[in-house]
Parts: sequence; C-alpha cells; structure tokens
Amino acid sequence: MDAKSLSKLYKDELLNNVLPFWLEKSQDNEYGGYFTCLDRAGNVFDTDKFVWLQGREVWMFSMLYNNLEKNPEWLKCASQGGEFLRKYGHDGNLNWYFSLTRKGKPIIEPYNIFSYTFATMAFGQLSKATGSQEYADIARKTFEIVLSKTTNPKGRWEKAHPGTRSLKNFALPMILCNLALEIEHLLDSKFLQETIDTCIHEVMDVFYRPELGLVVENLTTDNQLSDTFEGRVLNPGHAIEAMWFIMDLGVRLKRPELIEKAAKIAIQMVEYGWDKEFGGIYYFLDRKGHPTQQLEWDQKLWWVHVETLISMLKGYQLTGSKDCLKWFETIHEYTWSHFNDQEFPEWYGYLNRRGEVLLPLKGGKWKGCFHVPRGLYQCWRTLETIQ
Repeated sequence: MDAKSLSKLYKDELLNNVLPFWLEKSQDNEYGGYFTCLDRAGNVFDTDKFVWLQGREVWMFSMLYNNLEKNPEWLKCASQGGEFLRKYGHDGNLNWYFSLTRKGKPIIEPYNIFSYTFATMAFGQLSKATGSQEYADIARKTFEIVLSKTTNPKGRWEKAHPGTRSLKNFALPMILCNLALEIEHLLDSKFLQETIDTCIHEVMDVFYRPELGLVVENLTTDNQLSDTFEGRVLNPGHAIEAMWFIMDLGVRLKRPELIEKAAKIAIQMVEYGWDKEFGGIYYFLDRKGHPTQQLEWDQKLWWVHVETLISMLKGYQLTGSKDCLKWFETIHEYTWSHFNDQEFPEWYGYLNRRGEVLLPLKGGKWKGCFHVPRGLYQCWRTLETIQ
C-alpha cells in the first residue's frame, strides 16, 4: 500500500470534490438549512428537510472548521444551518422533529432518537467553533434527553406492545460511544467516564456475542438472543462502524487490548458480510441464514463501505494487522470503482447486489453530507500517520 499517494487521493476527493458539492448545492439561501434531496448532478428534487441530516451537515462543517482549517465559508455554512435548527428543529423543549417543510414547519413529530443525537453533535461542535454558550447549552441539554431515553428511545411512539417482546437495539450504545467524545468539552469528566465505560461494555460485552463471533442488532432486555426477525438480523456495516469508535476510545483510554479486540471483531464482521459472488458488503443478513424481513438486504450501500474503510485502516494503523490491511485494499478497490461518480461530484449511495447503480441520487431522506466526507477525512488523516 502506498500510504502517501492514497492519503493525497482521499484529501483531494474531500476538499476538491465532495465539500464543494455540498457547499454549492445543498444550502438553502432563502430559508436557511440544507436541501439533502439532490439528484446525480446536485439538482434539488424534494425540499423537505430531515432534522438528523440537518444536524449532520452542521456537525460536518463545524468539525472541519475546528479541526482542519478556519475556513470562513465552512463556518458560515455551519452557522446558518445551526440557526435554522435552533429556530425550527424542535418543539421548544428540545424534542427534535424528524422532518420539516422547506420553511421549517414540522411534518413528522419527534420520534427518532437520531434527530436528538445529531442535534447534540451539531451544537457541540458549533459551540466550539463560535464560542456560543446558547449552542453549548442546547448540546448539553439534548444529550441529557438522549440519556434519559436509553431504556425507551421512541417513548410514546414505540409501536411494540409493552411487555410482550421487549428488545433493546445496538444503535444507541454505539452512537453514544461517539457522541460522548464529541461533546467531551461540555461534560463533567466523571460523568463522561461513566458514560464511556457503560457504552464500551454494552457494545463489546453485550451486543458482541463470542458464541457467534458477531455483533447482533437486537437483544432481549435481559441481554439474551431472540429467535425472531429482529433478534436474528445483522447489520455488518453498523457493527464495523462501531469498531472504529471503540478503537478511538481505546487510544484515548490507553487500552491496547480494547483496540485489538475491536479490530478482530471488525474483521469477523466484514468476512461474514462480504458477498463472495458479486463483491461488496451486504446490508442486512439473518444470523441463522433465514430470509430477512428487509427486502433491501442484498443492496450495497455507500455508508457501509465507507465506514469499513475507516475501521480497516485504523485497525491496520493501530495493530499492524495484515488482515485489516488486506480488507482495506479490497474495500478501497470496490468502493472507489462502484460508488465514486466519474462524471459528477459526490458519490452514489445505493447499488444493487451486482454493484450496479440502483438510485442515481447524491442525497435523499437517508443520505446527506456525512458518511462520505467524514470517511474521506478519517482515511486521509489516518493514512498520513502510516509510513
């Protein structure tokens, strides 16, 4: 692997292709916030605004401003999005809606925990970039609401009948691993450490099942496997993404054994999730090999592959694992040859099983300014440290 030329590739793609696309195409200069429903060329095809994607874009440009370069264009982009969210994104009590009209009128009520987690991340980084105490307070208070929801994230919008089949989901402890460090500057150090310890335990000792060698998406509330659709489903990309969060925590906590374990789990998940016939990583699988309830199970999604690039690269950098390096090279080849659009900026998000473009969009209800730029940034900075 030529780390130097790869580092340049990832850096150039981020700074000269992907970021200019979002700066130019996504900002709503009339009403504030961002359009995310963008076709292949970046034209807006729907003006609804999804709060979690608004938060992600605020976070992205704030984080780059804080960590990479004090670029006034990035700060302006982040600040106008933050103001749109502050005014319209919640009900007045920091209960964050799922979606809004272009002008900021609520469409879908606050049911999705990711609206809250990405609002926390957004205002955490934006407070750092601007010095605003109001933004810091929004981040801290929203984080407290997230923690208060850990036992029942959907609250009164939970569809499951209480008491029959109560399951807990991997997404929340996984995102908290990342979220706690994002707003570290706003939290008491003892509280931060307790949150981190709890999340690491949940991810590595509860949802990772050594008897399977896999990370599961759902468990019963007493931490048992469930032989149901939800209990059998695996999301390889989710598990692999969580492993680089854990590796980052391992570095911070000076716990090499945690890093080693995370790298090994990431390899187990990519080996399990790899489509041996057509290449690429499956979206969903059933751990017993039964048909999944997700009809999109065999699609190849951008974020799954981008997050795998980060985990494999960090695993190689931190442990020297040859398996991580081999998988990084395999996923790099697949990702750049399938998701990277040679004619227009930004990357495709959705391929069919054979690796053909399924939807030519560059952004939508679920894809925004997040995984591609964050992945390019993480890979670039990690490659810089590899000799």
